[in-house]
Amino acid sequence: MNRERLALTAGAILTLASAHAEPFKCPHTGGNFIFAQAANFATLDPMAAGTISTRNIAMNIYESLMTRDENNHPILELAAAMHEAPDRLTYTFALRQGVHFHNGRPLTSADVVASFDRYAKLGVRRSTLENVDRWDAPDALTFAIHLKTVQPTFIDALSSPDVPIAIMPAGSGDPSAQQPNQPIGTGPYRFVSGLQGDEVKLERFADYLPNSNFQERTGFGGYKQACFDTITFRIVTDPDARAAGLRSGAYQGVEDLTAKAAGDLKQDADIVLLPVRNWWIQLAVPNVSNPPTDRLPIRKAIQAALDMQEIMDAASDGTYRLNAGFQYPGEPDYLDAGKQTYNLHNPDLARRYLAEAGYQGEPVVLLTNTDYPSMYNAALVVQQQLQAVGIDAVMKVVGWPASAEMVRNTAEGWNLDFTAWGTQPALGARATMQLLVRPNAAYKPMAGQDDPDLRSAWNDMNMLPTPEGRKDAFARMQALVLDRVYAIPFGVMDTVQAVRSNVNGFVPFRIPRMANVWFSP
Repeated sequence: MNRERLALTAGAILTLASAHAEPFKCPHTGGNFIFAQAANFATLDPMAAGTISTRNIAMNIYESLMTRDENNHPILELAAAMHEAPDRLTYTFALRQGVHFHNGRPLTSADVVASFDRYAKLGVRRSTLENVDRWDAPDALTFAIHLKTVQPTFIDALSSPDVPIAIMPAGSGDPSAQQPNQPIGTGPYRFVSGLQGDEVKLERFADYLPNSNFQERTGFGGYKQACFDTITFRIVTDPDARAAGLRSGAYQGVEDLTAKAAGDLKQDADIVLLPVRNWWIQLAVPNVSNPPTDRLPIRKAIQAALDMQEIMDAASDGTYRLNAGFQYPGEPDYLDAGKQTYNLHNPDLARRYLAEAGYQGEPVVLLTNTDYPSMYNAALVVQQQLQAVGIDAVMKVVGWPASAEMVRNTAEGWNLDFTAWGTQPALGARATMQLLVRPNAAYKPMAGQDDPDLRSAWNDMNMLPTPEGRKDAFARMQALVLDRVYAIPFGVMDTVQAVRSNVNGFVPFRIPRMANVWFSP
Protein backbone atom coordinates (compact mmCIF):
# COMPACT_ATOMS: atom_id res chain seq x y z
CA MET A 1 0.00 0.00 0.00
CA ASN A 2 2.90 2.33 0.70
CA ARG A 3 4.96 1.23 -2.28
CA GLU A 4 5.86 3.79 -4.93
CA ARG A 5 4.84 3.09 -8.51
CA LEU A 6 7.46 1.25 -10.50
CA ALA A 7 8.40 0.14 -13.97
CA LEU A 8 10.09 -3.24 -14.18
CA THR A 9 12.45 -4.44 -16.86
CA ALA A 10 14.71 -7.46 -17.06
CA GLY A 11 17.63 -5.21 -16.16
CA ALA A 12 15.81 -3.80 -13.14
CA ILE A 13 14.93 -7.26 -11.90
CA LEU A 14 18.55 -8.35 -12.14
CA THR A 15 19.33 -5.87 -9.38
CA LEU A 16 17.01 -7.88 -7.12
CA ALA A 17 18.79 -11.16 -7.77
CA SER A 18 21.17 -12.70 -5.30
CA ALA A 19 24.89 -12.17 -5.54
CA HIS A 20 25.66 -15.81 -6.39
CA ALA A 21 27.67 -16.27 -9.57
CA GLU A 22 25.47 -19.12 -10.79
CA PRO A 23 21.71 -19.73 -10.53
CA PHE A 24 20.35 -22.37 -8.17
CA LYS A 25 20.92 -25.99 -9.14
CA CYS A 26 19.34 -28.90 -7.27
CA PRO A 27 22.04 -30.47 -5.07
CA HIS A 28 20.11 -33.72 -5.38
CA THR A 29 17.13 -34.81 -7.49
CA GLY A 30 14.58 -37.57 -7.06
CA GLY A 31 12.10 -38.96 -4.59
CA ASN A 32 8.48 -38.38 -3.68
CA PHE A 33 7.88 -35.59 -1.17
CA ILE A 34 4.68 -36.23 0.80
CA PHE A 35 3.17 -33.14 2.41
CA ALA A 36 0.29 -33.46 4.88
CA GLN A 37 -2.17 -30.64 4.24
CA ALA A 38 -4.64 -29.65 6.96
CA ALA A 39 -7.75 -28.95 4.88
CA ASN A 40 -9.55 -30.40 1.91
CA PHE A 41 -9.89 -28.36 -1.29
CA ALA A 42 -12.98 -27.56 -3.33
CA THR A 43 -11.12 -26.92 -6.59
CA LEU A 44 -7.61 -26.66 -8.01
CA ASP A 45 -8.66 -23.64 -10.07
CA PRO A 46 -6.67 -20.73 -8.61
CA MET A 47 -9.05 -18.19 -10.15
CA ALA A 48 -12.17 -19.66 -8.55
CA ALA A 49 -11.06 -20.02 -4.93
CA GLY A 50 -9.54 -17.75 -2.31
CA THR A 51 -8.74 -20.57 0.13
CA ILE A 52 -5.32 -21.64 1.31
CA SER A 53 -6.18 -25.30 0.66
CA THR A 54 -6.41 -24.55 -3.07
CA ARG A 55 -3.45 -22.14 -3.09
CA ASN A 56 -1.17 -24.70 -1.37
CA ILE A 57 -1.33 -26.94 -4.41
CA ALA A 58 -2.18 -24.64 -7.32
CA MET A 59 0.68 -22.20 -6.80
CA ASN A 60 3.12 -25.02 -7.60
CA ILE A 61 1.34 -25.67 -10.91
CA TYR A 62 0.49 -22.20 -12.20
CA GLU A 63 2.34 -18.94 -12.76
CA SER A 64 1.25 -15.36 -13.49
CA LEU A 65 2.54 -12.29 -15.29
CA MET A 66 3.60 -10.89 -11.92
CA THR A 67 3.88 -12.15 -8.36
CA ARG A 68 5.51 -11.13 -5.05
CA ASP A 69 9.04 -11.70 -3.75
CA GLU A 70 10.19 -12.80 -0.30
CA ASN A 71 9.63 -9.26 1.03
CA ASN A 72 6.18 -8.91 -0.58
CA HIS A 73 7.39 -6.61 -3.36
CA PRO A 74 5.94 -6.97 -6.89
CA ILE A 75 8.20 -8.83 -9.32
CA LEU A 76 7.78 -10.18 -12.85
CA GLU A 77 7.19 -13.89 -13.38
CA LEU A 78 6.02 -14.86 -16.88
CA ALA A 79 6.76 -11.34 -18.09
CA ALA A 80 10.36 -10.47 -18.97
CA ALA A 81 9.74 -6.72 -18.81
CA MET A 82 7.02 -4.23 -18.02
CA HIS A 83 6.71 -0.68 -19.34
CA GLU A 84 4.46 1.95 -17.77
CA ALA A 85 3.30 4.62 -20.24
CA PRO A 86 4.02 8.27 -19.36
CA ASP A 87 0.29 8.88 -18.75
CA ARG A 88 0.28 5.90 -16.33
CA LEU A 89 -2.77 4.44 -18.08
CA THR A 90 -1.10 1.62 -20.05
CA TYR A 91 1.14 -1.19 -18.84
CA THR A 92 2.86 -3.22 -21.56
CA PHE A 93 4.38 -6.61 -20.79
CA ALA A 94 6.95 -8.44 -22.89
CA LEU A 95 6.56 -12.18 -22.26
CA ARG A 96 9.52 -14.42 -21.53
CA GLN A 97 10.47 -16.45 -24.60
CA GLY A 98 10.69 -20.23 -24.56
CA VAL A 99 8.08 -20.82 -21.82
CA HIS A 100 5.85 -23.87 -22.40
CA PHE A 101 2.66 -25.13 -20.81
CA HIS A 102 2.47 -28.61 -19.34
CA ASN A 103 0.66 -29.76 -22.48
CA GLY A 104 3.68 -28.77 -24.61
CA ARG A 105 2.19 -25.61 -26.12
CA PRO A 106 4.38 -22.48 -26.12
CA LEU A 107 3.16 -19.52 -24.10
CA THR A 108 1.90 -16.62 -26.23
CA SER A 109 0.00 -13.41 -25.58
CA ALA A 110 -3.18 -15.14 -26.82
CA ASP A 111 -3.03 -17.33 -23.70
CA VAL A 112 -2.64 -14.27 -21.50
CA VAL A 113 -5.64 -12.60 -23.16
CA ALA A 114 -7.75 -15.76 -22.70
CA SER A 115 -6.69 -16.03 -19.04
CA PHE A 116 -7.60 -12.40 -18.32
CA ASP A 117 -10.94 -12.90 -20.12
CA ARG A 118 -11.63 -15.92 -17.93
CA TYR A 119 -10.62 -14.15 -14.72
CA ALA A 120 -12.89 -11.21 -15.54
CA LYS A 121 -15.84 -13.64 -15.74
CA LEU A 122 -15.25 -15.95 -12.77
CA GLY A 123 -12.24 -14.73 -10.77
CA VAL A 124 -13.09 -14.50 -7.08
CA ARG A 125 -11.15 -11.20 -6.92
CA ARG A 126 -12.20 -9.92 -10.34
CA SER A 127 -12.68 -6.49 -8.76
CA THR A 128 -8.91 -6.26 -9.35
CA LEU A 129 -9.79 -5.52 -12.97
CA GLU A 130 -12.70 -3.10 -12.44
CA ASN A 131 -10.56 -0.07 -13.37
CA VAL A 132 -9.28 -1.77 -16.53
CA ASP A 133 -10.71 -0.46 -19.78
CA ARG A 134 -9.36 -3.29 -21.96
CA TRP A 135 -6.39 -5.52 -22.67
CA ASP A 136 -4.93 -6.57 -25.98
CA ALA A 137 -2.03 -8.40 -27.61
CA PRO A 138 -0.07 -6.26 -30.11
CA ASP A 139 1.97 -9.34 -31.07
CA ALA A 140 2.57 -12.92 -29.98
CA LEU A 141 4.88 -11.97 -27.11
CA THR A 142 3.36 -8.66 -26.01
CA PHE A 143 0.37 -8.02 -23.75
CA ALA A 144 -0.98 -4.59 -22.84
CA ILE A 145 -3.41 -3.45 -20.12
CA HIS A 146 -5.20 -0.10 -20.51
CA LEU A 147 -6.71 1.54 -17.43
CA LYS A 148 -9.73 3.84 -17.28
CA THR A 149 -8.09 6.19 -14.80
CA VAL A 150 -4.72 6.35 -13.07
CA GLN A 151 -4.55 3.82 -10.23
CA PRO A 152 -1.44 4.02 -8.03
CA THR A 153 -2.18 0.59 -6.52
CA PHE A 154 -2.69 -1.29 -9.79
CA ILE A 155 0.66 -3.13 -9.81
CA ASP A 156 0.11 -4.18 -6.20
CA ALA A 157 -3.28 -5.55 -7.22
CA LEU A 158 -2.02 -7.28 -10.35
CA SER A 159 0.85 -9.00 -8.54
CA SER A 160 -1.26 -10.30 -5.64
CA PRO A 161 -1.02 -14.08 -5.15
CA ASP A 162 -4.22 -14.11 -3.07
CA VAL A 163 -6.35 -15.20 -6.05
CA PRO A 164 -3.77 -14.91 -8.83
CA ILE A 165 -4.54 -14.29 -12.48
CA ALA A 166 -2.99 -17.62 -13.36
CA ILE A 167 -2.02 -18.00 -16.99
CA MET A 168 -3.62 -21.03 -18.64
CA PRO A 169 -3.54 -22.20 -22.26
CA ALA A 170 -6.26 -20.60 -24.34
CA GLY A 171 -9.26 -22.91 -24.48
CA SER A 172 -8.19 -24.97 -21.45
CA GLY A 173 -11.16 -24.09 -19.28
CA ASP A 174 -14.82 -23.22 -19.79
CA PRO A 175 -15.22 -19.65 -18.44
CA SER A 176 -18.49 -20.67 -16.79
CA ALA A 177 -16.93 -23.62 -14.96
CA GLN A 178 -15.44 -23.50 -11.48
CA GLN A 179 -12.27 -25.22 -12.55
CA PRO A 180 -10.45 -26.05 -15.78
CA ASN A 181 -11.02 -29.45 -17.32
CA GLN A 182 -7.49 -30.32 -16.15
CA PRO A 183 -4.99 -28.11 -14.33
CA ILE A 184 -2.44 -26.99 -16.95
CA GLY A 185 0.03 -24.26 -16.12
CA THR A 186 3.66 -23.32 -16.72
CA GLY A 187 5.05 -24.08 -13.24
CA PRO A 188 7.89 -26.42 -12.27
CA TYR A 189 5.46 -29.20 -11.32
CA ARG A 190 2.62 -30.57 -13.43
CA PHE A 191 -0.63 -32.20 -12.34
CA VAL A 192 -0.80 -36.00 -12.48
CA SER A 193 -3.87 -37.01 -10.49
CA GLY A 194 -6.08 -35.87 -7.67
CA LEU A 195 -9.07 -36.79 -5.56
CA GLN A 196 -10.86 -34.47 -3.17
CA GLY A 197 -10.48 -35.55 0.43
CA ASP A 198 -7.57 -37.84 -0.42
CA GLU A 199 -4.51 -36.53 -2.26
CA VAL A 200 -3.11 -34.66 -5.27
CA LYS A 201 -0.01 -35.87 -7.07
CA LEU A 202 2.33 -33.63 -9.08
CA GLU A 203 5.47 -34.51 -11.03
CA ARG A 204 8.50 -32.61 -12.27
CA PHE A 205 7.82 -30.74 -15.52
CA ALA A 206 10.82 -31.70 -17.62
CA ASP A 207 10.45 -28.74 -20.00
CA TYR A 208 10.14 -26.08 -17.30
CA LEU A 209 12.04 -22.89 -18.11
CA PRO A 210 13.34 -21.12 -14.99
CA ASN A 211 13.25 -17.33 -14.87
CA SER A 212 16.86 -16.42 -15.63
CA ASN A 213 16.32 -12.84 -14.44
CA PHE A 214 16.85 -14.32 -10.98
CA GLN A 215 19.33 -16.72 -9.44
CA GLU A 216 17.28 -17.98 -6.48
CA ARG A 217 13.65 -18.60 -5.57
CA THR A 218 12.10 -15.55 -3.96
CA GLY A 219 8.56 -15.39 -2.62
CA PHE A 220 6.29 -17.04 -5.15
CA GLY A 221 8.67 -16.34 -8.03
CA GLY A 222 12.35 -16.15 -8.89
CA TYR A 223 14.55 -18.93 -10.25
CA LYS A 224 12.69 -22.16 -9.58
CA GLN A 225 13.73 -25.77 -10.08
CA ALA A 226 11.86 -29.02 -9.46
CA CYS A 227 14.20 -31.24 -7.45
CA PHE A 228 11.71 -33.98 -6.51
CA ASP A 229 10.45 -36.50 -9.05
CA THR A 230 6.96 -36.21 -7.55
CA ILE A 231 5.08 -34.38 -4.82
CA THR A 232 2.04 -35.77 -3.05
CA PHE A 233 -0.27 -33.41 -1.16
CA ARG A 234 -2.16 -35.66 1.24
CA ILE A 235 -5.30 -34.34 2.94
CA VAL A 236 -4.92 -35.05 6.68
CA THR A 237 -7.44 -33.03 8.66
CA ASP A 238 -6.60 -34.62 12.03
CA PRO A 239 -3.68 -32.66 13.59
CA ASP A 240 -2.62 -35.65 15.71
CA ALA A 241 -2.44 -37.81 12.57
CA ARG A 242 -0.26 -35.20 10.86
CA ALA A 243 2.15 -35.18 13.81
CA ALA A 244 2.23 -38.98 14.02
CA GLY A 245 2.85 -39.35 10.30
CA LEU A 246 5.69 -36.86 10.42
CA ARG A 247 7.32 -38.72 13.32
CA SER A 248 6.99 -42.10 11.58
CA GLY A 249 8.30 -40.80 8.26
CA ALA A 250 5.02 -41.37 6.42
CA TYR A 251 5.05 -37.63 5.69
CA GLN A 252 8.13 -35.58 4.97
CA GLY A 253 6.41 -32.24 5.63
CA VAL A 254 3.32 -31.00 7.45
CA GLU A 255 1.47 -27.78 8.12
CA ASP A 256 -0.32 -26.52 11.21
CA LEU A 257 1.05 -28.52 14.11
CA THR A 258 -0.62 -27.94 17.47
CA ALA A 259 1.46 -26.39 20.24
CA LYS A 260 1.37 -29.70 22.12
CA ALA A 261 2.53 -31.68 19.08
CA ALA A 262 5.31 -29.19 18.41
CA GLY A 263 6.44 -29.53 22.02
CA ASP A 264 6.43 -33.33 21.79
CA LEU A 265 8.47 -33.27 18.56
CA LYS A 266 10.96 -30.62 19.70
CA GLN A 267 13.60 -33.10 20.84
CA ASP A 268 13.28 -35.41 17.84
CA ALA A 269 16.52 -35.11 15.86
CA ASP A 270 14.79 -36.35 12.71
CA ILE A 271 12.36 -33.42 12.64
CA VAL A 272 12.88 -29.70 12.01
CA LEU A 273 10.21 -27.42 13.47
CA LEU A 274 9.48 -24.23 11.54
CA PRO A 275 7.51 -21.67 13.59
CA VAL A 276 5.52 -19.15 11.56
CA ARG A 277 4.50 -15.90 13.23
CA ASN A 278 1.37 -14.02 12.13
CA TRP A 279 -0.15 -16.98 10.34
CA TRP A 280 -3.67 -15.63 10.18
CA ILE A 281 -6.32 -13.41 11.75
CA GLN A 282 -9.06 -15.56 13.26
CA LEU A 283 -12.49 -13.99 12.81
CA ALA A 284 -16.20 -14.38 12.18
CA VAL A 285 -18.09 -12.63 9.40
CA PRO A 286 -21.81 -11.83 9.90
CA ASN A 287 -24.24 -12.33 7.03
CA VAL A 288 -26.14 -9.06 6.57
CA SER A 289 -28.56 -10.52 4.04
CA ASN A 290 -30.05 -13.16 6.32
CA PRO A 291 -32.26 -12.44 9.38
CA PRO A 292 -31.66 -11.79 12.17
CA THR A 293 -28.11 -10.58 11.42
CA ASP A 294 -29.50 -8.23 8.77
CA ARG A 295 -30.19 -5.87 11.72
CA LEU A 296 -27.27 -3.81 12.97
CA PRO A 297 -28.32 -3.97 16.66
CA ILE A 298 -28.26 -7.78 16.47
CA ARG A 299 -24.74 -7.68 15.05
CA LYS A 300 -23.70 -5.19 17.72
CA ALA A 301 -25.16 -7.47 20.38
CA ILE A 302 -23.02 -10.34 19.08
CA GLN A 303 -19.96 -8.08 19.02
CA ALA A 304 -20.62 -6.83 22.56
CA ALA A 305 -21.09 -10.30 24.03
CA LEU A 306 -17.73 -11.73 22.97
CA ASP A 307 -14.71 -12.35 25.19
CA MET A 308 -11.85 -12.54 22.68
CA GLN A 309 -9.32 -13.95 25.11
CA GLU A 310 -11.53 -16.92 25.91
CA ILE A 311 -12.21 -17.46 22.20
CA MET A 312 -8.53 -17.31 21.22
CA ASP A 313 -7.47 -19.51 24.14
CA ALA A 314 -9.76 -22.22 22.78
CA ALA A 315 -8.84 -21.63 19.14
CA SER A 316 -5.09 -21.55 19.39
CA ASP A 317 -3.53 -23.54 22.22
CA GLY A 318 -2.30 -20.21 23.57
CA THR A 319 -0.24 -19.20 20.51
CA TYR A 320 -2.02 -15.92 19.77
CA ARG A 321 -2.15 -12.17 20.27
CA LEU A 322 -5.30 -10.12 20.73
CA ASN A 323 -5.70 -7.72 17.83
CA ALA A 324 -8.51 -5.30 17.01
CA GLY A 325 -8.02 -4.83 13.28
CA PHE A 326 -7.26 -6.47 9.95
CA GLN A 327 -3.47 -6.16 9.74
CA TYR A 328 -0.74 -7.88 11.70
CA PRO A 329 0.81 -5.77 14.48
CA GLY A 330 4.17 -4.36 13.42
CA GLU A 331 3.42 -4.46 9.69
CA PRO A 332 3.61 -1.21 7.65
CA ASP A 333 -0.16 -0.95 7.10
CA TYR A 334 -1.13 -1.72 10.70
CA LEU A 335 -3.47 0.67 12.52
CA ASP A 336 -6.02 0.35 15.31
CA ALA A 337 -8.91 2.41 13.93
CA GLY A 338 -12.16 1.13 15.42
CA LYS A 339 -10.49 -0.48 18.43
CA GLN A 340 -13.26 0.82 20.71
CA THR A 341 -15.52 -1.91 19.29
CA TYR A 342 -13.11 -4.74 20.17
CA ASN A 343 -13.28 -7.28 23.01
CA LEU A 344 -16.13 -5.55 24.83
CA HIS A 345 -17.21 -8.65 26.79
CA ASN A 346 -20.23 -6.72 28.04
CA PRO A 347 -23.31 -8.94 28.48
CA ASP A 348 -25.48 -6.05 29.71
CA LEU A 349 -24.69 -3.99 26.59
CA ALA A 350 -25.42 -7.04 24.42
CA ARG A 351 -28.84 -7.46 26.04
CA ARG A 352 -29.65 -3.76 25.50
CA TYR A 353 -28.86 -4.13 21.81
CA LEU A 354 -31.09 -7.22 21.63
CA ALA A 355 -33.96 -5.28 23.23
CA GLU A 356 -33.42 -2.39 20.79
CA ALA A 357 -33.58 -4.85 17.89
CA GLY A 358 -36.79 -6.46 19.17
CA TYR A 359 -35.05 -9.83 19.20
CA GLN A 360 -37.60 -12.67 19.55
CA GLY A 361 -35.30 -15.66 19.90
CA GLU A 362 -34.64 -16.26 16.19
CA PRO A 363 -31.83 -18.78 15.60
CA VAL A 364 -28.38 -17.38 14.78
CA VAL A 365 -26.62 -20.06 12.74
CA LEU A 366 -22.86 -20.36 13.33
CA LEU A 367 -21.24 -21.86 10.21
CA THR A 368 -17.98 -23.64 10.93
CA ASN A 369 -16.01 -26.59 9.63
CA THR A 370 -14.35 -29.82 10.71
CA ASP A 371 -11.04 -29.32 8.86
CA TYR A 372 -9.65 -26.43 10.92
CA PRO A 373 -9.99 -27.12 14.68
CA SER A 374 -9.20 -23.47 15.47
CA MET A 375 -12.33 -22.34 13.63
CA TYR A 376 -14.48 -25.10 15.12
CA ASN A 377 -13.27 -24.42 18.67
CA ALA A 378 -13.79 -20.68 18.27
CA ALA A 379 -17.37 -21.33 17.17
CA LEU A 380 -18.01 -23.52 20.23
CA VAL A 381 -16.95 -20.75 22.62
CA VAL A 382 -18.87 -18.08 20.69
CA GLN A 383 -21.98 -20.27 20.86
CA GLN A 384 -21.70 -20.43 24.65
CA GLN A 385 -21.08 -16.69 24.99
CA LEU A 386 -24.05 -15.80 22.77
CA GLN A 387 -26.36 -18.23 24.52
CA ALA A 388 -25.36 -16.65 27.83
CA VAL A 389 -26.90 -13.31 26.73
CA GLY A 390 -30.07 -14.90 25.34
CA ILE A 391 -29.18 -15.47 21.68
CA ASP A 392 -30.30 -18.81 20.24
CA ALA A 393 -26.92 -19.66 18.71
CA VAL A 394 -26.90 -22.98 16.83
CA MET A 395 -23.97 -24.69 15.14
CA LYS A 396 -23.86 -25.75 11.49
CA VAL A 397 -20.76 -27.92 11.00
CA VAL A 398 -19.59 -29.02 7.55
CA GLY A 399 -16.27 -29.68 5.80
CA TRP A 400 -14.06 -26.73 4.88
CA PRO A 401 -14.77 -26.86 1.10
CA ALA A 402 -18.53 -26.99 1.76
CA SER A 403 -18.26 -24.08 4.19
CA ALA A 404 -16.27 -21.95 1.73
CA GLU A 405 -18.64 -22.75 -1.14
CA MET A 406 -21.72 -22.00 0.95
CA VAL A 407 -20.39 -18.58 1.95
CA ARG A 408 -19.42 -17.80 -1.60
CA ASN A 409 -22.65 -18.94 -3.27
CA THR A 410 -25.55 -18.20 -0.93
CA ALA A 411 -26.73 -15.89 1.83
CA GLU A 412 -29.19 -18.52 3.08
CA GLY A 413 -28.71 -21.02 5.88
CA TRP A 414 -26.09 -19.20 7.95
CA ASN A 415 -25.57 -16.04 9.97
CA LEU A 416 -21.98 -16.07 11.18
CA ASP A 417 -19.12 -17.58 9.17
CA PHE A 418 -16.06 -18.71 11.13
CA THR A 419 -12.96 -18.27 9.03
CA ALA A 420 -9.45 -16.83 9.00
CA TRP A 421 -7.62 -14.29 6.82
CA GLY A 422 -3.94 -15.09 6.47
CA THR A 423 -2.50 -14.39 3.04
CA GLN A 424 -4.49 -11.19 2.64
CA PRO A 425 -3.16 -9.39 5.76
CA ALA A 426 0.34 -10.54 4.80
CA LEU A 427 -0.09 -8.84 1.42
CA GLY A 428 -1.25 -5.57 2.99
CA ALA A 429 -4.34 -3.51 3.69
CA ARG A 430 -5.59 -3.41 0.12
CA ALA A 431 -5.65 -7.21 -0.29
CA THR A 432 -7.45 -7.59 3.03
CA MET A 433 -10.15 -5.00 2.49
CA GLN A 434 -10.84 -6.35 -1.01
CA LEU A 435 -12.52 -9.23 0.82
CA LEU A 436 -15.25 -6.77 1.84
CA VAL A 437 -16.24 -5.36 -1.56
CA ARG A 438 -18.18 -6.80 -4.47
CA PRO A 439 -18.48 -9.08 -6.31
CA ASN A 440 -17.74 -11.41 -3.38
CA ALA A 441 -18.03 -9.24 -0.28
CA ALA A 442 -17.65 -11.61 2.68
CA TYR A 443 -20.46 -10.02 4.71
CA LYS A 444 -23.04 -10.66 1.95
CA PRO A 445 -24.45 -7.12 1.54
CA MET A 446 -28.11 -6.76 0.60
CA ALA A 447 -28.71 -7.43 -3.11
CA GLY A 448 -24.95 -7.63 -3.57
CA GLN A 449 -24.64 -3.84 -3.34
CA ASP A 450 -21.70 -2.48 -1.36
CA ASP A 451 -22.27 -0.21 1.61
CA PRO A 452 -21.71 3.16 -0.17
CA ASP A 453 -19.50 4.50 2.64
CA LEU A 454 -17.39 1.36 2.49
CA ARG A 455 -17.16 1.62 -1.29
CA SER A 456 -16.08 5.27 -1.06
CA ALA A 457 -13.29 4.37 1.38
CA TRP A 458 -12.25 1.43 -0.84
CA ASN A 459 -12.07 3.66 -3.90
CA ASP A 460 -9.88 6.11 -1.99
CA MET A 461 -7.62 3.26 -0.84
CA ASN A 462 -6.97 2.50 -4.50
CA MET A 463 -7.08 5.86 -6.22
CA LEU A 464 -5.75 8.59 -3.92
CA PRO A 465 -2.34 9.76 -5.16
CA THR A 466 -0.36 9.60 -1.91
CA PRO A 467 0.43 6.69 0.43
CA GLU A 468 -0.69 8.84 3.35
CA GLY A 469 -4.09 9.48 1.78
CA ARG A 470 -4.56 5.80 0.99
CA LYS A 471 -3.66 4.81 4.56
CA ASP A 472 -6.16 7.33 5.93
CA ALA A 473 -8.77 5.73 3.67
CA PHE A 474 -7.87 2.32 5.08
CA ALA A 475 -8.35 3.69 8.61
CA ARG A 476 -11.78 4.94 7.59
CA MET A 477 -12.72 1.63 6.00
CA GLN A 478 -11.53 -0.47 8.94
CA ALA A 479 -13.45 1.70 11.40
CA LEU A 480 -16.60 1.40 9.27
CA VAL A 481 -16.30 -2.40 9.06
CA LEU A 482 -15.94 -2.70 12.82
CA ASP A 483 -18.59 -0.12 13.71
CA ARG A 484 -21.18 -1.65 11.35
CA VAL A 485 -20.05 -5.16 12.33
CA TYR A 486 -19.29 -6.47 8.85
CA ALA A 487 -16.48 -8.58 10.34
CA ILE A 488 -15.48 -9.49 13.90
CA PRO A 489 -11.74 -10.14 14.39
CA PHE A 490 -10.84 -12.32 17.36
CA GLY A 491 -7.03 -12.20 17.28
CA VAL A 492 -3.83 -13.19 15.47
CA MET A 493 -2.66 -16.80 15.49
CA ASP A 494 0.78 -18.27 14.96
CA THR A 495 1.46 -21.77 13.66
CA VAL A 496 4.21 -24.34 13.27
CA GLN A 497 5.15 -26.21 10.13
CA ALA A 498 7.71 -29.02 10.12
CA VAL A 499 9.78 -31.23 7.83
CA ARG A 500 11.93 -34.30 8.23
CA SER A 501 15.60 -33.48 8.74
CA ASN A 502 16.56 -34.88 5.33
CA VAL A 503 14.45 -32.18 3.61
CA ASN A 504 16.49 -29.19 2.49
CA GLY A 505 15.49 -25.78 1.16
CA PHE A 506 11.97 -25.77 2.65
CA VAL A 507 11.31 -22.25 3.97
CA PRO A 508 7.90 -21.48 5.51
CA PHE A 509 5.83 -19.01 3.51
CA ARG A 510 2.16 -18.37 2.80
CA ILE A 511 2.08 -21.69 0.93
CA PRO A 512 4.42 -24.71 0.94
CA ARG A 513 6.75 -23.79 -1.92
CA MET A 514 8.08 -27.00 -3.42
CA ALA A 515 10.55 -25.52 -5.92
CA ASN A 516 14.22 -25.57 -4.85
CA VAL A 517 13.47 -28.15 -2.13
CA TRP A 518 15.32 -31.47 -2.11
CA PHE A 519 16.16 -34.58 -0.13
CA SER A 520 19.64 -35.15 1.25
CA PRO A 521 21.24 -37.96 -0.75
